[in-house]
Amino acid sequence: MKIIIIRLFDFLLKKQIKEDNSMKYLIVGLGNIGEEYVDTRHNIGFKIADALTEKGKTAFKSGKLASMAQFKYRGRQVFVIKPSTFMNLSGKSVLFWMKKLDIKKDHLIVNVDDINLEFGKIRIRKKGSDGGHNGLKDIQNFLGKDYNRIRIGVGNDFHKGQQVDYVLGEWTAEQKDALPAIIEKVVNANLDFVFRGMHNVINAYNGK
Repeated sequence: MKIIIIRLFDFLLKKQIKEDNSMKYLIVGLGNIGEEYVDTRHNIGFKIADALTEKGKTAFKSGKLASMAQFKYRGRQVFVIKPSTFMNLSGKSVLFWMKKLDIKKDHLIVNVDDINLEFGKIRIRKKGSDGGHNGLKDIQNFLGKDYNRIRIGVGNDFHKGQQVDYVLGEWTAEQKDALPAIIEKVVNANLDFVFRGMHNVINAYNGK
């Protein structure tokens, strides 16, 4: 009888762990650490992450390879990270936190800037190329091409050879005025991903 009870307890514990895993999500905002990068186009992923923590009424805490915050949303456990490895080494941070938190790959979504999209437009994909983005390139080295991502358009108003200066440059006054509405839209897309799933989010937000 005692053995049966122990086995039943082990079964229920494993079942609970599995259920918990199915209700956990990891949202990543890409950017570069340091005050000089705070308001640059390349750091819009960090802006999204910050806005998510405000929505969840929580705050970031420093951790290994990233700052991490967590909150509950409609019964789901949401973890948000901002890698502290600089953009080019984002993959190491993402993989570490996926393993540490036991997050399934299809419960991961990455927020990143994209110069190939018009300012303010978003494109949501389940997989794809890195598009020349160093952060995505490094994540791809660790996870492959099949992971969820939200690309946020920052425009491409620069001359040949000035791409780095552009993405590491600050927003124009006009762009700053428009940012809050764009950030709110992307935050809602992330939360809908958590609650409604990737398929519904793609249909609802792509190209908006």
